[in-house]
Amino acid sequence: MGWPSASTRGLSLALAVAVSATVGLLGSAAPSTAATKPTPTGTATTATLPTPRATVDPALSIGGPRLASMGVVTDLPAGTPQPPALKDVSWVLADLDTGDVVAAKAPHAKLLPASTLKTLTALILIPRIPPGTRVVATQDDAHADGTRVGIVPGLPYTAHQLFQALLMSSGNDAAYALARAGGGREQVLAEMNERAAYLGAHDTVAKDPSGLDAPGQTSSAYDLALIGRAALQLKDFRDYVTTKQARFPGKVDARAKKRATYVINNHNRLLYNYDGTIGVKNGYTTAAKRTFISAVTRGGKTYLLTEMYGLDPSWHTQAAMYDWAFRYGSRATPVGQLVAPGTATTPPTSAPSPTSPGLQGPDAGGPAHTLAGHGAAAAALPGSQLLATPVAPWVGIAGLAAALLLVALLALRALTRPTRRERRH
Repeated sequence: MGWPSASTRGLSLALAVAVSATVGLLGSAAPSTAATKPTPTGTATTATLPTPRATVDPALSIGGPRLASMGVVTDLPAGTPQPPALKDVSWVLADLDTGDVVAAKAPHAKLLPASTLKTLTALILIPRIPPGTRVVATQDDAHADGTRVGIVPGLPYTAHQLFQALLMSSGNDAAYALARAGGGREQVLAEMNERAAYLGAHDTVAKDPSGLDAPGQTSSAYDLALIGRAALQLKDFRDYVTTKQARFPGKVDARAKKRATYVINNHNRLLYNYDGTIGVKNGYTTAAKRTFISAVTRGGKTYLLTEMYGLDPSWHTQAAMYDWAFRYGSRATPVGQLVAPGTATTPPTSAPSPTSPGLQGPDAGGPAHTLAGHGAAAAALPGSQLLATPVAPWVGIAGLAAALLLVALLALRALTRPTRRERRH
């Protein structure tokens, strides 16, 4: 076989470059695509945590000036190890009974609460709706976005069953049915915000009783601690959040002439794996990442741990924090206080900060953005999470591949065009 002509060699080279570049683009796109998917349960992500911007005035920080910090805050005697690292943007470890904040990280960073906000929903509705109250589900309830327990329009449920669905299996459909039974969504939201203010939870703005991400909705690890502490004072709430399994009514089986049931499970994995766990509520959305309120009691001591924007779904890291708390927590000098209900009802005020609250860092999408329809509270989120419709990676890849192919074809045309010498022969 003879050596290829210059034209053929040029064509091969051009096509090879185009194919190689296209394959390279496809290969580099795979990790980006995978990164947009939720982290599988029990698998920690290697993503870097964004860093909250320092926007809290220590003089106005609810719970004490040290809680204005956006880093880890502890006050431990010499020889006492620091608490274990949590892959969360924000967390608070507190003594449930005394309200002492034992340790914290960015406790007042305003972030999305996800389904931990159902704790505040339950705090409002459990005292109002007796467990035996009959609630007939509607189409709007049943068609809730996100996690649903599976209520059937037109069929009745007891409030007890709906509270189990709300707090055990995080049913957004149950949240809407209960809100409707409790006076309507708008009224319930207004009362949730009033109760948050009464508790001193001024980082909290409730916009959806299910906790689904909504424009302007925020909370903080400090606020979730206040809310969780208040909810745990309700016996019925404690019963719901410590129930591991329950039977839930489904559709009516016409042939058997009875209503089918199925088992719902508590989503709090700590409850199954760590002795003394008494709740409380987990949450997750793509934008909020993992959020959690948990509480453990042992030997007459109860600690409360709240977490926001977490990247590690494993219960083992929570267990490690509680191990540390029960061993060393009594040695710590409190770095702040969970204020008592009714003692800090007026939100702190100060001159507007030149920097909006938010996150910064490799995974925060750059500076915080305030987009139309999101409002200032949305600036607490990574900018990359505020894009309404992200462009699929293959769209960009296809465009670049087409451009490279065009280059190859132009190169082919130039290489195969006869030269003056070739035309003379």
